[in-house]
This record gives sequence, C-alpha cells and structure tokens, in this order.
Amino acid sequence: MKILFMHPNMPGQYKHLCRAYAANPQHTVVFITKPKPFDLPGIHKVEYRVQREPSPHTHRYLVGVERGILQGQEVWRMCKRLRDVEGFIPDVVCTHPGWGDALYIKEIFPQTRVLSFFEFYYRSHGADVGFDPSEPTSDDDAARVRTKNLINLMSLESTDWGISPTVWQQSLHPAAFLPKISILHDGIDTDIAKPDPDARFDIAGHSFRPGDEVVTYIARNFEPYRGFPTFMRAAEIILRERPRCHIIAVGADEVSYGKHLGKDQTWRRIMQSKVTLDDSRIHWPGNISYAHLMKLFQISAAHIYLTYPFVLSWSSMEAMAAGCAMVSSRTAPVLEVMQHEKNALLADFFSAEDVAAQVLRILESPDRMQEMRQAARQTILDHYALKDLLPLHMALIDDLAAGRLPPPTHAQMMARHGHVPEGVRYVPTHN
Repeated sequence: MKILFMHPNMPGQYKHLCRAYAANPQHTVVFITKPKPFDLPGIHKVEYRVQREPSPHTHRYLVGVERGILQGQEVWRMCKRLRDVEGFIPDVVCTHPGWGDALYIKEIFPQTRVLSFFEFYYRSHGADVGFDPSEPTSDDDAARVRTKNLINLMSLESTDWGISPTVWQQSLHPAAFLPKISILHDGIDTDIAKPDPDARFDIAGHSFRPGDEVVTYIARNFEPYRGFPTFMRAAEIILRERPRCHIIAVGADEVSYGKHLGKDQTWRRIMQSKVTLDDSRIHWPGNISYAHLMKLFQISAAHIYLTYPFVLSWSSMEAMAAGCAMVSSRTAPVLEVMQHEKNALLADFFSAEDVAAQVLRILESPDRMQEMRQAARQTILDHYALKDLLPLHMALIDDLAAGRLPPPTHAQMMARHGHVPEGVRYVPTHN
C-alpha cells in the first residue's frame, strides 16, 4: 500500500501509525511536513515552506483562513511533484486538516481516499469560547469564531472519512457530518506509560522517588486554557499546608491557545506577582524529554490536570496509564475519561481551594489512594491502549484503501465508547 501522511509538525498524531506502516517493506510511506529535525526510518519525508504571511489588508476574521490557504497551496505543490516527478499516487492520505494542508488534496489525487483527523470544531457557545465568565463572548467574538471554521468545513466536505479522539470532540462537529466521523483515540503505549516503583527524578539537587511528597503539573505552555492561574493559586495553598511538599511544573512560557500577552509578558510572571510561593519547593524544568516525563509521572504523589472544555491532552491519559493520582477539572472531555472518586478526584476548574483540597486528600491518604491509581491505569488499559487501537486504525485505513465506505471498522470503534457517561456530548443550540 502507498500511504501519504500530512502534518505540519511531524509526526503529530501519527507517531505510532506511520512507524507501523514503515516497518513493513510492502508499504511505501511518505510524510509531508514543515522543516523539522525529525526523521523516522523507512519514511520518505517531504518538507515545504510557506512563502509568505497573510496580507496585512486581509479582514481579521480571515487571517487564519488565508494562512491555511497559503499552507494548502504549498502542500498542493509538493503533492503535484510527488505525482508528476516521482510517480507517487497514494492509496490513502492521512491528514490533520486544521492548518489547511489537505485543502486541495483531492485536486491532485481525486481517486485517493482521505482520512482526516478532526480534532476540534470551533463553537461560539458551549465549548472553550465564553467558558471563563471573566471573558464573556461578544457578538464580534461569535462571528469571528464561526468564521474560523471555514477550513474545517472545506475539509469535512472533501474527506472520505474522519476520526476524532473523544466522544465530546466528535460531537462538536456539525450534525450533517457526524455519520462519517468515527471516534478513535491515537492510543496510549501502556508498555511505556506504566508505574515503576524504582523510578527517580532529579531536579535542583533533589532526587525524588515514588512515595515522596511531590505534586506535578504539566502543560505545553502555562496559560489559562490549561488552568495555570488556578494551579498557581492552588500551589500557594498546598505549599503552605504541606511544608515538606515539592511541586514540579513542566511547560513553557508561550501561548498555544487563547489570547497572546503583551511583549515580555508571560502568565507565569503575572501569577508569580499574585501569589506567594516558596521558590525552593516549586521547580520549573521547562520542557523535558518524553523519557523524563514518564519518570515524573512515576514519582508523582498527585498530578494536577486542568483544562477548558477543549482538546483533551495526551499527557493526562499518559499520567493515568503511569498510575498517577489525578486531580482534574470537572470539564468536558475530562468527564468521559475520569470519574470522581473512582479513577480521579475532580474539582471546579476555577476554584483553587477545591483543587488544593483534592490534592491534600491524596497527600493525607496513608497509601496515596492506591486503589484510585490502579483504577486510572485500568481505564486506559480497557479503553485507550495503543495495542488495541493501533490495529483498529490500520484496519480502518485498509477499509478506505479497498473502497469500503462506510468502513466496517466504524461500528467496532463506536462500540468501544459504551463506557462514556451520558451527557458528555456537546448539544449545539444551532448548527
């Protein structure tokens, strides 16, 4: 089979999938991406560069759309070269269309089946926008957010089939397209993300091991979307109440989601001016390697995960697989994976007092809530393990390559989500 993967940040969601195909010499695997010092054996990487930024005269609602079109044009050029110069015509294209990469794929490969990863469909009400009561949604915000979906809508129309990682994320998409979007998580490698009683994490002259009083927090960037202000206020309470406790916060000082701050301003700097923390007991290692991240989960006494109703972080499920005692926000899509006092403790996203109280419950527990930790790992083993989901993903691609639409694997994937509580799906007020 000939398979084309497209993601501007290789490998993105396709780390396990493209490796599995590349390991089989019967497959030809090509990956189109932006320049990045990352390669995988057996994969022909094709890099593209966007030639310019959107025009300063573009309507501000359409800046993101123009950026997606510019990116889609460059990918179109790469695909045309693959077809005309190298004679490569894929059987299936696997793509994350959110950045515009897949906009014109059918114009180059009209007979090729396209499988799209639909991660998030923007809503002006009922999801991330307007979630924070301190930032109410204006009419202008609603119009701008609605317009952001133009790239998504073009991709929804042109794709042959789609997948979304969670029930809630799938349900955000317009009802007309839901019948061709299966629910399939990328999968968590539970052979790597697992408890280790001999783990050790070294930082700032300390060497922490399982059983030490260490609270952890992880986000790609420290920002409101991942509850950073609430975390900082909770950290102040936790450090005050537990004089032997240390906190390790992993992440960077940029903005992945939401509004950008002014020059030289970061959310960490803002929050450090509002709370009093013992700097000798809160540690900021920045971004760390995946191997070190696993060690951090394995020594964690309590792990804080907070999020807007938005994309569910891989790290939250990896933490569960590693046996972390989770303290998480009572928000979608967390609620379809974590249940209060069963495999996690849930708290009000905006209440630092509630978050801190749940962490303190764990730290005060004689066995650090071992039964809850085991239940967290079992949830991932039962429903999100890579060993179960990767074969399903590959079977779906086989179905598409063979022209089986709707794919027979769709029913298998949807049946896996019978454990999801009622009420987690998004119910739009309008489409």
